[in-house]
Amino acid sequence: MRTDIEIAQAATLRPIDKIAALLGIADDELEHYGRYKGKLRLEAIAARTPDRGRLVLVTGINPTPAGEGKSTVSVGLADGLTRQGHRAVLCLRQPSLGPVFGVKGGAAGGGYAQVAPMEDINLHFTGDFHAVTSAHALLSAMVDNHLQQGNPLGLDPRRITWKRAVDMNDRALRNIVVGLGGTGNGIPRQDGFMITAASEIMAIFALASERADLEARLARVIVGYTREGTPVRAADLGAAGAMTLLLKDALQPNLVQTLEGTPAFVHAGPFGNIAHGCNSLIATRAGLALGDIVVTEAGFGADLGAEKFFDIKCRVGGLEPAAAVVVATIRALKMHGGVPKSRLGENDPAAVSRGIENLARHVENVRKFRVPPVVALNRFASDTTPEVEAFLEAARALGAPVAVTDCHARGGAGSLELAEIVTGIVEGGEARFAPLYPLDQPLKTKIETVAREIYGADGVDYAPAADKELGRLESIGLRDVPVCMAKTQYSFSDDPTRLGRPTGFRITVREARPSAGAGFVVCETGEIMTMPGLPKRPAAENMSVAADGTIEGLF
Repeated sequence: MRTDIEIAQAATLRPIDKIAALLGIADDELEHYGRYKGKLRLEAIAARTPDRGRLVLVTGINPTPAGEGKSTVSVGLADGLTRQGHRAVLCLRQPSLGPVFGVKGGAAGGGYAQVAPMEDINLHFTGDFHAVTSAHALLSAMVDNHLQQGNPLGLDPRRITWKRAVDMNDRALRNIVVGLGGTGNGIPRQDGFMITAASEIMAIFALASERADLEARLARVIVGYTREGTPVRAADLGAAGAMTLLLKDALQPNLVQTLEGTPAFVHAGPFGNIAHGCNSLIATRAGLALGDIVVTEAGFGADLGAEKFFDIKCRVGGLEPAAAVVVATIRALKMHGGVPKSRLGENDPAAVSRGIENLARHVENVRKFRVPPVVALNRFASDTTPEVEAFLEAARALGAPVAVTDCHARGGAGSLELAEIVTGIVEGGEARFAPLYPLDQPLKTKIETVAREIYGADGVDYAPAADKELGRLESIGLRDVPVCMAKTQYSFSDDPTRLGRPTGFRITVREARPSAGAGFVVCETGEIMTMPGLPKRPAAENMSVAADGTIEGLF
């Protein structure tokens, strides 16, 4: 089978105005970025009837190095729904350059279930990530300039919490010192970088409902504290207006297409740990205003992505999801069943059955939000018939509809069974969505609810600094907000080596910090990094541009 990039480069795409026309978008409502990309004007969204479509989430089991393929299944499902005659719309996150050149590769789907133009989406696209990076950098520059110009706000250089950002994996930038070289070069202090996808600006960008809301959220960003403990915000520095200016065009959602011509909004790319790991609220609302069924995805497993989608994004946006597809693969289930990566090629139906316990917990968790789950097996060519049969027997015992999809090899045609099941649930109106917890509870109560109900933990322990910070955050008005749990994606616990469905563990909250503009509190557990590093052999080593300009090695 050809590689993803070979399949994408061989595809015949339709001009973007033809894709827009499928959704009733007029030419003057779309800003063209070349022949196959466009940005939908915000005014065009506001002019439509909001939320006329039905929303379907695609999530998955805890990810493993064996792969799950949520993006691929999302694309395949949208194409399958289109083949059935629905006005389907796909909504996905934008890829970050760091993972693209690191180990993960691109995030445009795979095989014959991709969004296109694949190279553009995985690289600079329409410049949205650069706009977010620039807005973040502007605030960083204004913080240090404020210190240099006399510091009238009394910002304590030792209590500045706002780091810098760049959209690349670079471990050497995690901890740095700025302001060296003499009095004209700033105030020396310890600083560091995070990757752009982890920036609070990206989280704000993904949750803003329109430009005025974007500016109001940017104004609330906390950059640090005075010696007396008073928060200093972007508004105090006069930065919110200029940051909004840098983001005003980027805020318009990007319209592209799948290889089969289904309209797709690919917009925003917040991390699935530090933020909610979903595409922008504006793009989702655009899809709901223009389409009949909207397929969207949440990052990592359902314990992170789906929980944040439900408790943060849906709550902020007033969204009512109609169904949730939980994706699994035979190879990943075998890893959760105790098989090492080196032996995943061996036929092992018993390991599949053991690994189902991880899937079972995710299905149970989706039901806790009163959203009907659907189980989807993303089939690989290496899966054996006994393994698939073992999966079907165990998965059906969970009481949720089950479908096998091979959209990677067959595109929308390989997802018709899944599309039919999803259509039946959506049209049946079974969902009665409700978030997991009310907002008026103390932060610790919300943290412990997520830990017990979603992770299966026996309880939560707090590092002294985190315990103190949670109290302070409540005292400055950040009590009645959602909690954003930053936890390893590989396990229900905060230990990435505990696969399957671990029991008898506690979660340790190591650090708590405000994301006041985004409107939640981040609680870090275990060893969570906001600046990844490159692997020993980065994917970048295999990438190049051929003599005719063709991109090679991108996957």
